[in-house]
Amino acid sequence: MEGKVWKFGDDVDTDAVIPGRFLVLNTPEELAAHAFEGVRPDFAENVKENDIIVAGSNFGCGSSREHAPLALKGTKVGCVIAKSFARIFFRNAINIGVPLLECADTDSIDENDKLKVDISTGVIENLSKGEKYQATPLPDFVREIVNAGGLIEYTRKIID
Repeated sequence: MEGKVWKFGDDVDTDAVIPGRFLVLNTPEELAAHAFEGVRPDFAENVKENDIIVAGSNFGCGSSREHAPLALKGTKVGCVIAKSFARIFFRNAINIGVPLLECADTDSIDENDKLKVDISTGVIENLSKGEKYQATPLPDFVREIVNAGGLIEYTRKIID
């Protein structure tokens, strides 16, 4: 996948991804309209399909609610790349079908850089800077869940 970078820092909590007042909404599309509203008011209006969120450490900290990865799924971002993820957020995102990659080199990636990401190998090419970074690739079975669109769709696929 290829996309433009939206850069965030460390400790991006689930309230930053989707403010609590929108938790009455339950579809990815409804939630996406308010993604990052409190910290990046321009995000929801300007994010494009396959754009890539890049962040520092502890992305998705805070509550364990599934609304945050649902909002990201609704924005149609290609993936989220961070130095590290909060454990529950990581699992929720995979279960919902949002691809995540851990990469130590996110400080080398800037806002609006164009990236090409290979989820299966973890290779990230920064097309704007001519650099490559290595992320930890998702295990095959986890990637199968993401590729199916989440755990429910994956389960349907394997029992049919």
